[in-house]
Amino acid sequence: MERAVGQPGTEAGAETEAAAEGVPETAGEGETPPAVDDTADHAAEAGKPPEAEDAAEDAADDAADDAADDAAEAAAVPRRRRRRRLLLRVALGLVLLLVVPVLAALTALRVNYLGDPADGTYTRGKDAIWLGHAWVDGRKKDADVKALADRLRDTGMRDLYVHAGPLEHDGTLPESAYANARWFIAAVHREAPQLRVQAWLGDVLASESPNGMRLERAATRAAVVRSTREILAVGFQGAHFDLEPLHSDDADYLTLLDTLRAVTRAHDARLSVAAHQIDPVPGFHSFWGTTTGHPKWWSQKFFGQVARRVDQIAVMSYDTMQPLEGTYGGYVAQQTSLALEVTPPGTDLLMGLPFYRENRFGHWAHAETVAAAVRGVRLGLSRTDADRANFGVAAYVDFTATEQDWTSYREGWVR
Repeated sequence: MERAVGQPGTEAGAETEAAAEGVPETAGEGETPPAVDDTADHAAEAGKPPEAEDAAEDAADDAADDAADDAAEAAAVPRRRRRRRLLLRVALGLVLLLVVPVLAALTALRVNYLGDPADGTYTRGKDAIWLGHAWVDGRKKDADVKALADRLRDTGMRDLYVHAGPLEHDGTLPESAYANARWFIAAVHREAPQLRVQAWLGDVLASESPNGMRLERAATRAAVVRSTREILAVGFQGAHFDLEPLHSDDADYLTLLDTLRAVTRAHDARLSVAAHQIDPVPGFHSFWGTTTGHPKWWSQKFFGQVARRVDQIAVMSYDTMQPLEGTYGGYVAQQTSLALEVTPPGTDLLMGLPFYRENRFGHWAHAETVAAAVRGVRLGLSRTDADRANFGVAAYVDFTATEQDWTSYREGWVR
């Protein structure tokens, strides 16, 4: 029940006034004076209420936290900067790791293209050209053969590798693939008796995919040998094999060549092969095979093993990935030297000329020119075995050749 507020001068009024003035009431006799809470007094004396103390403590804590956060943030900035710098250095290192060797290799190849070929490093009359399938499937006529003979007259051309395949994956060769072969051989001998006609046979090997010819199968190799006998019986003066992709150190391929050599010799015919390029640095085919799945190159040792088993070996010295004419020419010079070092003097060594043009990663038309290839061949021949007699070039391919290609071949190599 609320206490009534008395009038001034009454007891109640006195109590009210005392309370109003902040004076405590006096305890009566015999009564214990009530405990006095002096917190407010102390707070008043300190000049701030209890709530202000709590707020001040919270503010101090917040300030401390903010200071700690600021300190942590300040410490994190240098760490992030150091991390970014580290990542940039790693990225730069990786770029340099890739770019510097490439630039060094390109520089070395360009330097290899410098200098003058030795006098006399021209055709030995051992050159060859790959011809398309149209020559034996009925599309070409007598007038075409005469035009071809006129084109090749007074050049170094000796062998025609005319496409008479391809072989089936099991090694067999249907007669329909070379239906007009007898006519073509007779026409060539009539118009250009100095030329030798070889059957160009090839197939895709199952070395990098599940489909293709499998040389590891004895039955397949035996079928290839039978097909060779059949093609020679038609009148071809040799068999030229292009099996790709053929990995370095393929023992089954060497076994096949040993058997084929016996067959061609029995027919007084030539055994010829198209060969992969040689490792520009030792073991490069292994590195490239590991990183891309396509070894591309042969070891120099394997190239020599193949060269000793055949009468002719033609290096496919195009599709080299070279970006500049100078580096391509230097590359061909290097390939020529590497091939000469391991090819027996009795084997015809032919270096390929790109009588075609494409623009893709593996082949740039502005770089891989016939002129650069011929000059590279002459440089490599000059530096390694300038007097090699069984040596020439092989042009790929007749149906894409331009007048500029023929001019570069004549002016650079035939003279």
